[in-house]
Amino acid sequence: MKIWVDADACPGPVRDILLRAAQRLRISAVFVANKRLSLPRSEFVSTVQVGAGLDVADTHIAASAQAGDLAVTQDIPLAALLVPKGVVVLDPRGELFSEENIAERLSVRNFMQELRDSGVMTGGPGGFSAQDRQLFAATLDRELTRLLKRG
Repeated sequence: MKIWVDADACPGPVRDILLRAAQRLRISAVFVANKRLSLPRSEFVSTVQVGAGLDVADTHIAASAQAGDLAVTQDIPLAALLVPKGVVVLDPRGELFSEENIAERLSVRNFMQELRDSGVMTGGPGGFSAQDRQLFAATLDRELTRLLKRG
């Protein structure tokens, strides 16, 4: 099992939680980004720097992740590629994407993108809060425990 992290827009507190979890559980965590990342040295943590461009990191994660892995991304189209492969996918605020909800989440995302493209100001998500951090940590712990028991 590996943890795949779409690291380009990963909040610092989420990165820190993932680093601690990888070390504590001795699970490989791969941070994928199109920029150089500075992470603590660990035998369980690695980085992949992909080329610049739209969705290059997403393409790498989608091609590399396998059933039984866990991925962290706020990119719903990437989540829509990973969920059918059997990858457990969380967003940085602790939402679990699943077979039951991914089609709806993708539809809402596409609708909001159409609104933005037509000039409607939709606003964005609020700032990352302590509650978001707590929810992410709890969901990550639950899903890693489930995957480790299964694997």
